[in-house]
Amino acid sequence: MDEPGRPSADAMTNPRADRVREVAKLAGRSGRLKRRQFFVEGPQGVREALQAHRDCLDAGGSPVVEAVYATVECLKRHDELLELVHHPGSRLQVRIASDMVLSAMTDTVTPQGIVAVCNFVDVPLAEVLAARPKLIATLCRVQDPGNAGTVLRAADAAGADAVIFTSSSVDIYNPKAVRSTAGSLFHLPVVRGVELADVVAAAREAGIGILAADGYGLLNLDLLQDESAARAFEQQIPDAQYALEDPTLWLFGNEAQGLAGEEKALADHRVAVPVYGRAESLNLGTAATVCLYASARAQRRAE
Repeated sequence: MDEPGRPSADAMTNPRADRVREVAKLAGRSGRLKRRQFFVEGPQGVREALQAHRDCLDAGGSPVVEAVYATVECLKRHDELLELVHHPGSRLQVRIASDMVLSAMTDTVTPQGIVAVCNFVDVPLAEVLAARPKLIATLCRVQDPGNAGTVLRAADAAGADAVIFTSSSVDIYNPKAVRSTAGSLFHLPVVRGVELADVVAAAREAGIGILAADGYGLLNLDLLQDESAARAFEQQIPDAQYALEDPTLWLFGNEAQGLAGEEKALADHRVAVPVYGRAESLNLGTAATVCLYASARAQRRAE
């Protein structure tokens, strides 16, 4: 029997093998839900998954990664991946696989040399709110997996405390969405499959303000940032609109349609990112990044 944490001596070369087919089923939503697992491709994503796996085990939690499949060439180029796998009690084994096998697993034309099968990592909304978060991104009816992953990555970069995917949004475990997060999926709590009204009600009860990103919003994000900066220098702000430094949950809507009327109605305020050039609007990923960083900067300044 091969030592856990070391590559298996038996290389997988048959792209039609049962094990390969089982992994490939995780590309579909039904396959993922049935097993509550998904796969991660590429050295960067797998590295973050393995680090999260190690951190969870060290904290006495459940395993994140269930299996790793990689080519010999990939492991030679990224020896740090084997170091992460070789963890006491990890119960992980790297199976050597050919490029054809990895391609069959992921339906990728150009495989990246390594695939990890992971358990779902999302958490309940109550767990997120119990941690007294200061900044949360919520995606409403976001359909493109690339956009969803990009927003999650931006939230991670801005230091947000969580990302929430409502039941009407794309599955964050979609392979394209996972790739787009570039490993950020394993960096911060993710909530999925919840109703927006329930999210807003719970957040408001926890003392968190609700802002809707809306190109036609009555509040101007630049003005809110100016007000926040002035408060940091203890200046009086007559008729202040909203304190960006306060705990905030942002709502981001559908790529083409934005937030629906009933979604915007749930927010405390509708906030527009000003456009100074001739562009009609910002795309979802860019708008979310600007809004999240505005809140993050105000909160850090206040600290």
